[in-house]
Amino acid sequence: MSAKIRMNTEYRNKFYNRIKDVFEKEETQEQQAFLQAREDFNDRQQKVFNLAKIVVERSYPTEDVATLRKFKKKYGDPCDVVAKDKCFYFAHNEDVDDEGEKTETKSHFDFGLFGNVNGTEYSSDDTEHFAHAYFREELKEKGCNPDIIAQQSGKDSNPHKTKHVDMCNKALGKSGGNDDGIGMTKYFNDSFYADVIGTSYCRSRAIACTKDEYNIFLAWRSAKAKVVTTHQTWINSIMKQCDQLKIGLKAYRYLSEGIELASELGIKVDEAELIKTNSTGLTIYNPTNLANMIKGMKNKEQTREQKIYERMKYEKESVN
Repeated sequence: MSAKIRMNTEYRNKFYNRIKDVFEKEETQEQQAFLQAREDFNDRQQKVFNLAKIVVERSYPTEDVATLRKFKKKYGDPCDVVAKDKCFYFAHNEDVDDEGEKTETKSHFDFGLFGNVNGTEYSSDDTEHFAHAYFREELKEKGCNPDIIAQQSGKDSNPHKTKHVDMCNKALGKSGGNDDGIGMTKYFNDSFYADVIGTSYCRSRAIACTKDEYNIFLAWRSAKAKVVTTHQTWINSIMKQCDQLKIGLKAYRYLSEGIELASELGIKVDEAELIKTNSTGLTIYNPTNLANMIKGMKNKEQTREQKIYERMKYEKESVN
């Protein structure tokens, strides 16, 4: 029956969304690298914050914090100089310059969900990218698109991107310029506060640490950045496959071609359900060839012999 049913925009969109969903759930190397990066970050986060808290308390001893809080209770606002923070400038003086003089090495480290991944205290796409990738599954369940920043990488700001970024931020509980937030943001941040003395911004108070401690903080921040880069690589791989999928589906004239493509990709499509809910393309985009092309774009584990076989099969079918 499907051989006589003409393809239309509705059917193309159904095929596209069904196949794209499968692409996102496949266990490719790119997907596994992202999941591993996120797990590695989780393993470091609490441990490194515990070290950060030790470093902070060396500069701001807990007994001094308790005394100042007692003074605040007694004297009020003039003694309101203790605050909780989750971002810190850490600095060490163990390096020397060309003349043998000690130099200060410092950077900003933010343990919040929307904290930076590159040492600057200012917000950027990467800060939101990390938050969206970290809670990707939860955001998908809420009907958000946590991949939007990766999908729009390299493009100018536009209403489509802004709309989906705002939806993700709202779902996470980020509120305006205050990234303490509510919901998932607050849940994440609450475990990573330490008491500091002083009412000025964190940039004005570099907290002393050793070089070894500083390097641990750098490695933690690199692990956080890797969540962003591996997520970007994974989404790029999906987008490349989807680009080819769009071209092929646009060239198909009959529903049967879409069903054949899905079948070649190992995806079961119910023809009756498709219908109920409801000029010939280049040779390379016939269902078998397109399926083989897309399969070849997946970075799955294959032996050398398997790769050679798939390539020879693809070239033979392209000629035919």
